[in-house]
Amino acid sequence: MAASLASLSSLAKAGAPRSLFNRHGSHRLPPPQIIPLASSIKKHITTSFYRRGSSLKNIYALETSDGAINVEVDDDEEEEACELVNGTEVSVDGVEGYLLTAVKNNNGTGLLLLSDVFGFQDSATRDFAYRVACNGYNVLVPDLFRGDPWSKNRPKSEYEEWRRGHDPNRIRQDTTTFTKWMVEEFAAAGISKKLGVMGFCFGGGRVVDVLATDESGYFSTGVSFYGTRIDSAVAGDVKVPVLFIAGDRDPLCEVKGLYEIEEKIGEGSKVVVYEGRGHGFVHRPETPEDDRDAEEAFALMRNWLHHHLI
Repeated sequence: MAASLASLSSLAKAGAPRSLFNRHGSHRLPPPQIIPLASSIKKHITTSFYRRGSSLKNIYALETSDGAINVEVDDDEEEEACELVNGTEVSVDGVEGYLLTAVKNNNGTGLLLLSDVFGFQDSATRDFAYRVACNGYNVLVPDLFRGDPWSKNRPKSEYEEWRRGHDPNRIRQDTTTFTKWMVEEFAAAGISKKLGVMGFCFGGGRVVDVLATDESGYFSTGVSFYGTRIDSAVAGDVKVPVLFIAGDRDPLCEVKGLYEIEEKIGEGSKVVVYEGRGHGFVHRPETPEDDRDAEEAFALMRNWLHHHLI
């Protein structure tokens, strides 16, 4: 039986954390791995997200009446430490994935995170998923490429051929399968809350696809980080608000196109553009300026998810 989401806090306090999802058949999960932030993982995650001396300060993203974004940093209050995250490899109808669940502060809400072309096992994607889970979410990262992600070691001349090898309809079907799996698991746990979907780059582009075909209304919102090759033709079919985050120096995600998509989706969606930022700055920051804006973007995303899902 699946453990109740509401009981996770008491389980952790009792020293007996359990896996949230534990079903039968093809969806059976292996024994969960409880990952304490205080272990070596903490050093790895801190290195990935808080480089160059930045710290776990509370960062608040506030939207003003004119649509501007103000960010405030509380220097006196540290962000609450994430003590336990449950990391589990999953297989759904033969497709691999990785599930990260908050144990102590679980809010009972699920997020489907769609990776960039480097796949669900890439450290930058898993680190980001870990940090989102630390904020109380259950984050499921499916293998969109079925064991064949793009590699930085491959010649760029092969990229288009590689991409053509991954049929958009098959990827859409896989994301639908993972979505239904999460819904079933939440139902088994007595949870009726809807889900959110987010993605980076390749995955950010697929966020619109997923929401446009969400006929069952599973998702309440989406977050797209510098999505590539977004199909604007289906944007009008999206029924929930979407947050689009991008940089104005990103050749792979045209800002003008994002505003057009925002208009097609309608009221409630928002485009936030970071001046001077290029592709991948949120989950793959390369400079101190990237780090600063990545922190702001994360805070904005966190508040957006809380507003639409909690």
